[in-house]
Amino acid sequence: MVSAAAERERVSRDEVLSGRLLGATSDSRTAVQASEVLALSDEMREFIREKVNRGGTEIFRLQQLTDAIMGTDDFKLEYDEVTRTAAETFHLRRGNCLSFTTLFVALARGAGLKADFQEVDIPPDWSTGRDVFVLNRHVNVIVRMGMSGTRAVDFNIGEFESTFKVEEISDRRAVAHFFNNKGVERMLAGDVAGAVVYLRQAILDTDGDFSPAWTNLGLLYRRAGHLGHAETAYLEAIRVDGGDYVAMSNLVSLYQRLGDEASAERYRKKVDQHRMRNPHLRLELAREAFAEQDYEAAIAHLKYATRKDRDEPEACALLARCHLMLGDRERARSWAERALRLAEDDEQRRRLEIELAPVLGPAPDPPSGDAASIAGGSTGR
Repeated sequence: MVSAAAERERVSRDEVLSGRLLGATSDSRTAVQASEVLALSDEMREFIREKVNRGGTEIFRLQQLTDAIMGTDDFKLEYDEVTRTAAETFHLRRGNCLSFTTLFVALARGAGLKADFQEVDIPPDWSTGRDVFVLNRHVNVIVRMGMSGTRAVDFNIGEFESTFKVEEISDRRAVAHFFNNKGVERMLAGDVAGAVVYLRQAILDTDGDFSPAWTNLGLLYRRAGHLGHAETAYLEAIRVDGGDYVAMSNLVSLYQRLGDEASAERYRKKVDQHRMRNPHLRLELAREAFAEQDYEAAIAHLKYATRKDRDEPEACALLARCHLMLGDRERARSWAERALRLAEDDEQRRRLEIELAPVLGPAPDPPSGDAASIAGGSTGR
C-alpha cells in the first residue's frame, strides 16, 4: 500500500524559496542589507571616543562601556517589539533584546573588545500574536578579555543563568536571527510578501542551515493554504536541524489536515521524545506534578532534569520539597543543602532559604495521639 506521503509530489526547495505564490518576486530585496546590521554610525563612534578609554585594559574598557549604556540615565534603552540594526537602536534608544545585543556587540568591537554573539538555550518561552504562537529564542554577548577571562553580557538579566547551555555563533548566523525576526514582524503585521523576503534572506545568509526561517516560511505557506510548499519548508527545517521540534509539531498539524495519519503519528512521537529529553520542560512537568500532589511523578521528572543539568538549583530545591512531602527528611535536607550551594547569587539563595525553611528547620516532635494527613503546598508557574 502506498502511503499518503509517497503519493504527494514534493515541491522543490527553490520553488519554496521563490515565494511567488505568496506575492514575492525573485528580485525582491530586504530594506536592510546584511552589512548594515552591525555597522557603526558616526554618532556611535563619537560615543565610544567620549565614554571609553582605548588605552585602558580590556576589563576596564568593558566596565566603561557597560556603565555608559546601562549604568546611567543618560543612555536609556527602552524595550519595544521591533528588531533594529545597531545604528537604529543607538539613534532611537529603542528595540528588543536582539537589537540591544546587536548594539552592544557593535559598540564593544568599536572599543577594541573581542565581542561575539552566543545562542542561549533558555526554557521554552512562547508569546502570541495574530493567532500565531511564537517561540522566543535568546541571544546574548560573550566578551573575551585575555587573562581576565570572559564575560557574558545579557539584556534580559531575569532570564539568563550561567547554567544555561550556550553556543557561540558567527556573525552570519546572528544576522540570520535579525532577518528571521524581521520576517516574523512582517508576518504578524499581515505583510506576507515582505515576510517571505526577510525569511528568504535569513536562509540564504546561512547557506540554508537556519531552521527557524524554514519553519516560519512553512507557516506562511500553510496559512495561505499551500500545503505542499509548507511540507517542504518544514522538512528542510528538520533536515538542517534534527532537533527542531517546532517544525515537527507543525508537521503533525499539517499531516492531520492532509489526512496522512501515519506521518502525523511518526512526527508526534518524535515531538514527544524531544519534549521528554528537555530538562527545562521536565522541570515544568515536575512543578505541575508537585502542584497535583503527585510527588513520585515529580521526582521522576526531576531526576532526569538534574541528571542532564546537575547545576540547576531550582530542580534541587523542588526535589527537597518532594522528599519532605514523602516523609524522607534526610534526602530532603541533602537536596536542600545542594540547592543552596548551587544558588547563582545572594538574592536566589535568600529566596531558596525561605522556600526550604520547612526542610532545613529542626524536625518537629512527633505528635501524641491520633494524627491526620495533610495536603502539601503547591508552587506557582
